[in-house]
Amino acid sequence: MFLDYRKYIIAAFIFLIPISAYQVYHLKFAFDFEQFFPEGDPDLDFFQAFIEEFETDDNFLMVAVDNEPTVFDEAFLEKFHAFTLELRDVPHVTKVQSLTTMDYPVKTPFGINTVPIIHMDQPDRYEADKENILSDRRFVNNLIAADGQSLAITARTIDAIGLEESKEMMTAIKVLTDKYNFQETHLLGRAYFQDELVEMQKNEIVMSTFISGFLIIFILMFIFRKPIGVWIALTSIGLGLLYFLGIIGLLGRELNIMAALYPVLMLIVGTSDVIHIMSKYVDELKRGKDKRSAMVITIKQIGLATLFTSITTAIGFATLMTSNVRPIRDFGANAALGVLVAYFTVILFTTCLLTLFSKEQIIKETAENDFWNKLMTSWYGKTLSHGKLITGISVVFVAMCFYGMSQITMNYSVEDSLPINAQLTDDFLYFEKKYSGFRPIEFAITVKDDELTADSYEVLSEVSKIEDKLYENPNFRSIIGMSTIYKSLERMNKGNRADAFNFPENKRDFNKSKRLVERMAGSESSVMISKDKKKTRISTRIADIGAESIKKEGKEIDQWINENIDTSMISVKRTGTGLLIDKNAEYIRDNLLQGLLIALILVSLLMALLFRDWKILLVALVPNFVPVIFAAGLLGFFGIQLDAGVSIIFAIVFGIAVDDTIHFLSKYKLARDAKNTVEEAIKITFEETGKAITFTTIILFFGFLVMLFSNHPPSVTVGMLISVTLVAALICDLFLLPVLMRNVLKD
Repeated sequence: MFLDYRKYIIAAFIFLIPISAYQVYHLKFAFDFEQFFPEGDPDLDFFQAFIEEFETDDNFLMVAVDNEPTVFDEAFLEKFHAFTLELRDVPHVTKVQSLTTMDYPVKTPFGINTVPIIHMDQPDRYEADKENILSDRRFVNNLIAADGQSLAITARTIDAIGLEESKEMMTAIKVLTDKYNFQETHLLGRAYFQDELVEMQKNEIVMSTFISGFLIIFILMFIFRKPIGVWIALTSIGLGLLYFLGIIGLLGRELNIMAALYPVLMLIVGTSDVIHIMSKYVDELKRGKDKRSAMVITIKQIGLATLFTSITTAIGFATLMTSNVRPIRDFGANAALGVLVAYFTVILFTTCLLTLFSKEQIIKETAENDFWNKLMTSWYGKTLSHGKLITGISVVFVAMCFYGMSQITMNYSVEDSLPINAQLTDDFLYFEKKYSGFRPIEFAITVKDDELTADSYEVLSEVSKIEDKLYENPNFRSIIGMSTIYKSLERMNKGNRADAFNFPENKRDFNKSKRLVERMAGSESSVMISKDKKKTRISTRIADIGAESIKKEGKEIDQWINENIDTSMISVKRTGTGLLIDKNAEYIRDNLLQGLLIALILVSLLMALLFRDWKILLVALVPNFVPVIFAAGLLGFFGIQLDAGVSIIFAIVFGIAVDDTIHFLSKYKLARDAKNTVEEAIKITFEETGKAITFTTIILFFGFLVMLFSNHPPSVTVGMLISVTLVAALICDLFLLPVLMRNVLKD
């Protein structure tokens, strides 16, 4: 056995420490919205083709600056204008637009001229400028707040800006905002999200590691009471986490928004393995076995059971790899790998290390041991005398959980996923309230009539109708299409009156404006019309009202288009970054059921291999689906939205909950193999395994509760739900499982 080479194994693990530490130092972090696109979806293919012809819809950064009581102040406007001009020189910014850099086109007897939208050097004209601007829907909530106390700059950035470019860009903007020292400055955009959320990921990993580690030290001290026993356990658990992160770094895998869960998972899964191994080893030493014999028995009995529990836990996580969403898929693969790394660290390193020390050095005998033995005996007695009551309560409980499941919704919003008490979240809510918000939606319009082009009067007349319809809905904001340009020119032709912002009434007026549009340098038409002139777009943003609500709004618009637009001339399809991310909701339920079905099949096969008895297989699976149903019920009862982050709880709950069942049934099988009756075997199992699985559940409970300290709301929800659900799993194993065993596994 490998115990004969324990010194070499321990040396090998020590040798790997600096190598792993080096890889951890070079871990990669990433956050981009494309991660959450549903891969393989036809709408994604459509969007990718769309942005090839136009541009991405999230290549912007908005900077809003407050100046109370009004932005129409000469000193402020001069400073704001200087800030706008300097923003042009920020790395990866391609275009900057603000009211201080824009002009109105004005028709004069000598041709078309321009006048500033804000006459910055003529304060006596500010009131008239303010009236004009606040009556122009192109500007309100886009470049100026409706209350006139804030101005915004829209900076266009390079497409698909990456993390390093985002960092460089945001560093330069921070320097610039510090230089000008406005009353308040708010930011919104892809680069800002990437920079802030990656920093949050790093902080979350450090925080969760530190708090989890402190918690585990406390629990281990309570269990073992001996410094060497605590040190062995901590060293094993810590090395498992280090090696796991080292492998992630070596493989070049990027850590995403869910990475904060890795330290918690590794520490508590590793702790569970260590406690099972060390408890059994000490029990064998108490029986008078020498150290080597005690460890051989431990490896054969608990080591094998722990291998199966690690595999089933890994399977639970691996089912997430069926997801269409890359962060969930990556989390599943990485977590499954981590569980196996934790197991092999314990089964090789910990077992070898333990044999170097005596029983007295590892654990201290205390009165608590008698307490736990009496408690297990008491619980065993309740399962024996209250079997029908336990069964009845279980049936009612499951029925309530199914009702809760029926209340689950997927109307999650961006706000729900943003860090708690962070400037990023405050800025997001600021723009939701005062400006157009963040969620982009594109209406891709394709000309079906071979005789027409996307810039023809007939087509743009239909486009204008859609724009006007969108303006009727307060949830749609910042609506810009090709017809917007013609409406602006129509306003110019009629003395720049606010009520003249309309599409040309006839083709003759349209053609006059069209000739002007074609001559205009830097016209927005370059990003509104495809090169073949068969496609155009309407760009808008929608309020963060929730995925299902947005879907409902979209369907209503689609229905209106089918009833009021000439669909023989043009086809209209909603697309965009926001729509694709929201579409994850349609896949989460299917992926979840598919993943759990795969987990059920694989775990059943493993249990069939381990126990070789279909009755035990049946008994094992029933109590492990109760916690999964309970988790789903909690979502419905508490109104928690089922989004990508929350959906992982089911794989975690199923994967971990089945561990205790396997330990319980493994001990039962050993007792039966020793010629004990069913009842005797259940009693022995309670006495020898009940304490260990209770301890591990306590560790899991408090371990996942560590996520309550997270700034990431989905992580908080995941931690709370898993903690509560695993307690339910323990209750099922200690109360429902023995009742089922008595009824099914008869002598």
